[in-house]
Amino acid sequence: MEEYQDRSLRGRVFRRLREDILSGVYQEHEELREITIGEELGVSRTPVREALRQLELEGLVTIVPNKGAYVTGITRKDVADIYGIRSMLEGMCARRATEHITEKQIEELEEVLLLSEFHLRKSSKEQAEQVTELDGKFHKILYEASDSRILEHVLSDFHKYVQMARAMSVGEKNRAKKSIKEHREILEAIKKRDGDLAERLANRHILNVMENLHLAKDN
Repeated sequence: MEEYQDRSLRGRVFRRLREDILSGVYQEHEELREITIGEELGVSRTPVREALRQLELEGLVTIVPNKGAYVTGITRKDVADIYGIRSMLEGMCARRATEHITEKQIEELEEVLLLSEFHLRKSSKEQAEQVTELDGKFHKILYEASDSRILEHVLSDFHKYVQMARAMSVGEKNRAKKSIKEHREILEAIKKRDGDLAERLANRHILNVMENLHLAKDN
């Protein structure tokens, strides 16, 4: 029981630090002090140290012996690489969704698109946040509709890794409008059970995000 609690605590600290790094709470090159983090999270230094080691394995943290742990973060090239790989996997996901999606999931996607269009008509910071959140929800439902735990896990991780860049892209009204239109086209292809078209549209959708972020040109 005690060992399970230790693992659970380590996992909680790891997930919190990972989320804070990916969302920009901690900046690149910032030092992650074990004592400070432990006090903030109400834990001892041990689970913090173990979480930092795990984050180092993911490439998000660099541990310098006798100095400390520093945020490596996600570089521009990392984001471009992730989007390049993600474009292919999102296409595969959309193709699988044409075979496995349920009527309930189709209804959920329709609702997400309707809400996205509604919030897009507003003009505020809250509107941008809502559209970004709904964008993420659309993809999450598609991942689940692929009926592949592995594909869902990998794509969900990629989605988290580029959340800051994604928010900047979807937050731009013109791009958000195009993104919702692309989502609609993907959903229509899935409803028609056209795997080839759904795959092409999903692949192109992610590449369009890359181009909007000027990642494709710079790499």
